[in-house]
Amino acid sequence: MAKKIIQGDKYMAEWNPFPHPGAYAFDAASLKKNWARLHRGDCEPCPKDAAVLQAWVLFHNGEFQKAAEAGLNAGGAGITVANKATCIYANYLENREKTKLDLFLQAAERAGEQQASEPKNANAWYWQAYALGRYSQGISVAKALAQGLGSKVKAALEQTIKLSPQHADAHIALATFHAEVIDKVGSLIGSMTYGAKKDTGLALYREALALNPGSAIAMTEYANGLVMLEGDKRMKEATRLYEQAAASEPMDATERLDVEMARVELQD
Repeated sequence: MAKKIIQGDKYMAEWNPFPHPGAYAFDAASLKKNWARLHRGDCEPCPKDAAVLQAWVLFHNGEFQKAAEAGLNAGGAGITVANKATCIYANYLENREKTKLDLFLQAAERAGEQQASEPKNANAWYWQAYALGRYSQGISVAKALAQGLGSKVKAALEQTIKLSPQHADAHIALATFHAEVIDKVGSLIGSMTYGAKKDTGLALYREALALNPGSAIAMTEYANGLVMLEGDKRMKEATRLYEQAAASEPMDATERLDVEMARVELQD
């Protein structure tokens, strides 16, 4: 029987471990030194609170469950690391579909509460959008659009970029929104009903890569988006992007998972 842990007021099964234990060994000092590089994608400021910084140490080392617990216990800026740890874990390492969806909804709910108390916190908006976006993919994009989740994701990502114009990850996610809507409902309905446009999506992908060059996840998502928006005629370019992503040198646990995903895409 799976061990149970308490997260907030919910009992949850123990999370699956990062598959490369010990591969990353940041401490507070080395994390501070590498903070700008590691957070180029999400523009999260380096925390002054030692407890929050320690939660990030756990996150970058792949201790996602401990990072989430530490972030929740720290409160304040710790909620952001808890949400990121929850979302990255659910996306890459959780294989129970219901648990995965529940984790995304929990992160989205916490991010919504964070927005209410910190409306200018860009990552409160971003992690709500990310969690709802991944939840939408899990239940099917078409069903999510019918439930009005698409508009909520789009608005939250646009607010993220408004608050943090250099936020590369938000550019990727918003580009993917445009690509997936068009892929599912077509250009005409996508544009008229959801404000999704092919040119906007492609421009956002390019901007994300300009903001965070060398990002494996940016290259992988751009490759996926090219295929969704342009079809087989861009397959050669998409393959090149997958190859570049797969050849990247990961600096922490999340980047390792990003690179491994790119390698899986190449094998498909």
